[in-house]
Amino acid sequence: MDTYRPDDDTPAVHEINPESVKYAKEHALPARNIERLSRLFSALSDPTRLRILHALTISKELCVGDLALVVELSVSAVSHQLRLLRDRDLVRARRDGRIVHYSLADEHVRHLMDTGVVHANEG
Repeated sequence: MDTYRPDDDTPAVHEINPESVKYAKEHALPARNIERLSRLFSALSDPTRLRILHALTISKELCVGDLALVVELSVSAVSHQLRLLRDRDLVRARRDGRIVHYSLADEHVRHLMDTGVVHANEG
């Protein structure tokens, strides 16, 4: 293994494993996937959106008015957040006459939420 020291004042020695670096680079996600993943996690970084997603995790589907009552926000505020969640493919909409019902986009979103809740509860 090669030893890398950025300067003499650095007490730690950084060892480079060329095989590990090569493997990580060869299996790195393409830039397009990294961008999509970044947009996904940025959508999950907002407490209001997480409350909406959690409500949809524990309920099969909810309309905007129902979600507004659950998260204690205005219908327009919830609609704005739902629009962003739809753009990120986290929720889907189903129209029934004049009412639009929202649900999680797929089981991947449910799994993300379930795993996140478990992780948050560990701390």
